[in-house]
Amino acid sequence: MKSIILSLAMPPTGFVTLIIIGLLLRGRWHRFGRRLALAATIGLLLLSLPIVSHTALVALETGLPTTPAAEHPPQAIIVLGAEVLRDRHEPLGTRPGLLTLDRLRAAAALQRSTGLPVLVTGGTTESNTAAVGLVMDRTLRDDFRIPVRWVEAQSRDTRENALFSTDILRADGITSVYVVTSAWHMKRALVAFEGTGLTVTAAPTPPEGMSQPSWTEFLPHASAWQTAYFALHEWIGLIWYRLR
Repeated sequence: MKSIILSLAMPPTGFVTLIIIGLLLRGRWHRFGRRLALAATIGLLLLSLPIVSHTALVALETGLPTTPAAEHPPQAIIVLGAEVLRDRHEPLGTRPGLLTLDRLRAAAALQRSTGLPVLVTGGTTESNTAAVGLVMDRTLRDDFRIPVRWVEAQSRDTRENALFSTDILRADGITSVYVVTSAWHMKRALVAFEGTGLTVTAAPTPPEGMSQPSWTEFLPHASAWQTAYFALHEWIGLIWYRLR
């Protein structure tokens, strides 16, 4: 249900839905409907501009606590899962998607440089698919030759990633960690870890960063809608986590 709501509400589908609703309104709602359709069309166009969607995403990547506390250095690495893809040629019938793979790559590099034990976290995202944590475990072991000490495979979202991972690590006396996730997802992840008792150091994947804008970033591009989807999803999620 959550996935369906997100698919219908987030861009670009959400704006298309509003346009259709606006055009279908009749009677005394006719004028409001036309204004709604116009506003949604403008929003759809704006978010198709890379300069707009990219700026919204990059704003999430600033001010992250990437320097470990000298008095309480990290004792483990937590890797947050993202998406997985069905693949009947894989032993688990599933393989990591690009976002998950990017996080695993960053975690592997961090583990090699620190030697710290790794925990992967992520539950089942679709029926009849392996849990994200299990897929990450296998990928780190087989493809990156990185040992995984703990696998958390029950969580359904970022907050549960934090809570369930904390329970596992505190049982082993670990109270300070690196958290690996996408740079634009890190702010929400840090909020999810607040109140868990863990000292968290951010270890994001390479950030998008802001380069010198070129004229092409002011032209509509389909990929900008995907960027806008991630950006708005994170901003809304961040606000929601703060209010809970």
